[in-house]
Amino acid sequence: MLFNSLNFALFLPIVFILFYLFSRRANMRWMLLLIASYVFYMTWNVSFIVLILISTIVDYVVAQCIYRAKIKRTKTIWLILSLCTNLGLLFYFKYFGFFIDATNALFLKTNIDIMLTSAEIILPVGISFYTFQTLSYTIDVYRGKLTPETHLGIFGLYVAYFPQLVAGPIERPSNLLPQLNNLPNIKFDYEQVTDGLKLVGWGLFKKVVIADRVAIYVNEVYATPNEYTGFIIIIAMIFFAFQIYCDFSGYSDIAIGVAKMLGVRLSQNFDRPYLSRSIPEFWQRWHITLSTWFRDYVYIPLGGNRVSKVRWIVNIMITFTVSGLWHGANWTFIIWGAIHGSIYLISSFLDSISKSFIPSLTLPAILNIVIMIIKTFTTFVIVCIAWAFFRAESIQQALIILGQALQFNSESAFELIPGTGAILDFEVYFAFSLIAFLMIVEIGAIWIDWSHQIKRSPLVIRFSLYLILGLAITILGEFTKTSEFIYFQF
Repeated sequence: MLFNSLNFALFLPIVFILFYLFSRRANMRWMLLLIASYVFYMTWNVSFIVLILISTIVDYVVAQCIYRAKIKRTKTIWLILSLCTNLGLLFYFKYFGFFIDATNALFLKTNIDIMLTSAEIILPVGISFYTFQTLSYTIDVYRGKLTPETHLGIFGLYVAYFPQLVAGPIERPSNLLPQLNNLPNIKFDYEQVTDGLKLVGWGLFKKVVIADRVAIYVNEVYATPNEYTGFIIIIAMIFFAFQIYCDFSGYSDIAIGVAKMLGVRLSQNFDRPYLSRSIPEFWQRWHITLSTWFRDYVYIPLGGNRVSKVRWIVNIMITFTVSGLWHGANWTFIIWGAIHGSIYLISSFLDSISKSFIPSLTLPAILNIVIMIIKTFTTFVIVCIAWAFFRAESIQQALIILGQALQFNSESAFELIPGTGAILDFEVYFAFSLIAFLMIVEIGAIWIDWSHQIKRSPLVIRFSLYLILGLAITILGEFTKTSEFIYFQF
């Protein structure tokens, strides 16, 4: 069930109304949300609910056993059981085919006459997200940071909570579990519900009006990259950067908004990432719940920065490479992660040099602004180059995209796409105007609390803005073919 579908438009009001109707029978709320979450997930594939149930039951039991165990070795054995179960399921459904293909390629290169085969495996929607969420629970119990949840139904809801089940945010148990235990005490709050609705509306606008519109151009160029050069390729790379951002942050906005309507606060997942002035800053702003997950459960356990310089470099590269692999079973994602890891190291190295050898100077305000713009532009260019590997079907296609981007001729950057007639000049200009509008809103948010300003506005202005947003989604949104959110494939 997609957030941008009619089914969800019918599903959410039913859940919302029943949730607050149960205010006098508050203990029923967790049951309602758990059933709703399972129904929500089973609309994709009924059989895959079994995987969520396995992860839920195994980690519920494992956490109890870890907590009760007196010996560290026993705790470790139970943790290994959780890791093997969850990562084993993730490996089979997401990486087994990739492993078979890589092994066969190795055999061919070494002239070993063996070919492995594997059946076509369907990737369960959201498996990477709920696997990491439930793993953080058992690891935190193992570390002694968390007391295990005794209510199986509440824990099941923590694993499968429908607003963020499929594509995050990846919630920590310390944030979500106390709120789920507090469901009986949640009262209808008009301001909180309207705040949630505004987030849902803004998220839908980013998804169906911006992301799905620029996707038409991106898909056409990436389907036949050899046919295009120069500005056409560059525009496609820029458009994809905003497609994936508006698609994924739009999902997060909707998820956070829906949860807020039900009295639950989810974690922030994006913070204007394209205003970052370096790759390290980018990863503090992009997919925050995933980057902090890898920091806490991969990077720090490896030793973090409390090790030798060489070991620290290795830790960074492992973390980013594994992060790339998390996104998909393809070498392109591994290279994408490695690019970010390498630039992260270079950026950190240059930053340390500048602090050590360049004295602190008080520069004119205008010069500081120019430097900030240059840094922001450079970071965005690097991110766009890395996105080429993320979007491409193969390394070869990514290299073609990057190579063609450097070839310029006299053709129009906005010419009609050959053979389709899908992209017209005005549509490209309109897409750029939407991106410009988005950036104005995000840059303005540095100084202006838009939500607060809207609340303070007169009723007529406030509802006029809501009407304009609704009309923009309805009229300008791409609904001809309802598209899945990009991160559903991860």
